[in-house]
Amino acid sequence: MVRIVDVAAAAGVSVATVSRTLNGKGRVDPVLAGRVRDAAERLGYRPNAVARNLRRRGTQVWALIITDVNNPFYTAVARGVEDQASRSGYSVLLCNTDEDQSKEDRYLEVAAQERVAGVVLAPRSSDTDVSGLVGSRIPLVVVDRELSHPADFVTAASFEGAVMATEHLLREGWRRPACVTRPADTATTEQRRLGYEDVMRRHGLPPLVRHVPFHVDGWTEIQNTLFSAPEPPDALLTVDSMLALDMVAGLKRLGRRIGTDVGLIGFDDAAWAPVVDPPLSVVAQPAYEMGVAAARLLTKRIQDPTAAAETLTMSTTMIVRESSRRAAPA
Repeated sequence: MVRIVDVAAAAGVSVATVSRTLNGKGRVDPVLAGRVRDAAERLGYRPNAVARNLRRRGTQVWALIITDVNNPFYTAVARGVEDQASRSGYSVLLCNTDEDQSKEDRYLEVAAQERVAGVVLAPRSSDTDVSGLVGSRIPLVVVDRELSHPADFVTAASFEGAVMATEHLLREGWRRPACVTRPADTATTEQRRLGYEDVMRRHGLPPLVRHVPFHVDGWTEIQNTLFSAPEPPDALLTVDSMLALDMVAGLKRLGRRIGTDVGLIGFDDAAWAPVVDPPLSVVAQPAYEMGVAAARLLTKRIQDPTAAAETLTMSTTMIVRESSRRAAPA
């Protein structure tokens, strides 16, 4: 996608000059204006309709940038943000990055250039670059995954949730639980891995961890690396609901009975979790409430930009169902 900064670079002018020329606002030297139009036509630049809308309503709009709209956790977070934003007189523009760093960078660039009133961000990684927002003095609240840059932050007790889940598996008699997690640069899921490993070490058991990339068939990776081993795991802790669903489908294809042959626990109480067979045990996060809390923090930040950054960590809850209760073989 050709950006306004690309046109500016090709024409040898500032971004402001490109904007004034293409929007017909303000005085621009005719020579410079001609260079801008030539560069825009040569590069195939098309003005962003979303950006034009933000220019008209920037002071009333928040950008909500999340990593995966298909993940039920982020869907609930988004609903919480939107409901609270509406009560505070703001509209919300939803941006889905698909765990793609380049998409995230583009959304952050648009938010900064068009001066939205604030941003709620679930970052791809802790190294996500928010310097454009900072330079434009746009209020920022981070949700779920921690950012290396200081900012208001709402998250859940991931480490403690993984500890609860792993302890539960061991109490039920599963002796070789494995942790199926995401790439190591994903802060929240790393906390879950660390919680699992902490319990395994305290019980004198060897941790068994597999990292699965986003947007791939998680079961294929696990079947090839874990269930083809001489001593495969007898239980799985998955760090998000999308991985848990992959495991449910894969274990059934393999002919392994969940709750009898293999125990299974996931994170997040997705709508399908209580109705699959057997119902899935989960570590539930208060996703909607996290969204509401993030929106409230953003409203406070808008009202007082100089206040110290706040961190809010919300409790997780273990919901035990049949998938992790060890049933006697028939």
